[in-house]
Amino acid sequence: MNKLPFPEPQSDRIPIAFDQYLEYTPEKLELWDGFYNYGGQDMTGFHLAVLTNMRLRTAVSHVPITKWLAAIQEVALQNLKLDVALRDRLVRGIAELNAIAECLEN
Repeated sequence: MNKLPFPEPQSDRIPIAFDQYLEYTPEKLELWDGFYNYGGQDMTGFHLAVLTNMRLRTAVSHVPITKWLAAIQEVALQNLKLDVALRDRLVRGIAELNAIAECLEN
């Protein structure tokens, strides 16, 4: 278990602490079957550090909004706290956002 808190990505670019850099940056990135990896190490802290440094708005701007919405929906629907009514609201809301995103992307 990590001793330091994970970096927390924000809308604006913010620095990470040097201790977080030491804790979460792999000494050497490796490419295994086309994926970044480091010997089975949990890469969550590293991913969060990169997003924290680049800012969420920048990350979002590099990927179509519809892909972000699909990922958000998939993760949110896995949450056991959502009852059927909330799941339905989420799906309808994402569908509406997708319609807007498609207009923006065209």
